[in-house]
Amino acid sequence: MSDFIKTARKLPPEHLAIIMDGNGRWAEQRGLPRVAGHQQGVETVSLVIDECIRHGIRFLSLFAFSSENWGRPRQEIDALMGLLLQYLSSQRQKMLTEGIRLRVIGDSSRLSKPVQSALTEAEKETSKGQTLTLILALSYGGRDEIMRAAKKIAQQALDGHLDIEQLDNKSFSAFLDTGDLPEPDLLIRTSGEVRISNFLLWQAAYAEFYFTDVLWPNFDAVELQKALEEYSQRKRRFGLTDDQNEPQIKESND
Repeated sequence: MSDFIKTARKLPPEHLAIIMDGNGRWAEQRGLPRVAGHQQGVETVSLVIDECIRHGIRFLSLFAFSSENWGRPRQEIDALMGLLLQYLSSQRQKMLTEGIRLRVIGDSSRLSKPVQSALTEAEKETSKGQTLTLILALSYGGRDEIMRAAKKIAQQALDGHLDIEQLDNKSFSAFLDTGDLPEPDLLIRTSGEVRISNFLLWQAAYAEFYFTDVLWPNFDAVELQKALEEYSQRKRRFGLTDDQNEPQIKESND
């Protein structure tokens, strides 16, 4: 294999997705309320964002609140939404200064009006950021996203604006919440659980998965580096052979 191809495969992922798991267990291990784990988890978010910028990762998707999380105790949900509002307020200037663009995916209609307004304002204010796109999955579920996309497609077909026979993977993807974003290259899950829990089901079809026992509040620059180093050793074939993929890798880096 040529030195060029070896170098190309050591490039960082363009799009990193993370299932941030373990906040509650981190707090319980210390005899603290669960909200303390979520508070520490927010600190980890800031650290990982800084590291992504340092590594040249351009898209970071964080599974912040799932559609299933609405079943949690009301007190915990309120605490999580309060932390989200606090984060948006405290990080506003940093996002603007460092060129961080905020995107939100999920069924935002279920969020409270104050949270919806704060998210809409933050997305608008940071829309010109070009260093890193931070995608927050809120009230998000992969099945729900695909179902919402299917309903949009069906409505457009009924209205005569879409020929179903012309629908393919690319055009279907455009109806998803992430329609204008690249698919994730690497998906990390913390806390030792080995599943993706309804996160980016369509988009992660060819993502590389990395599972770690480290709880999210303990996930730091060293742990991220471990994941990136393992990713750099993976061979991404996308259903093809190594011989077929090498010319494509070279072409994408020309």
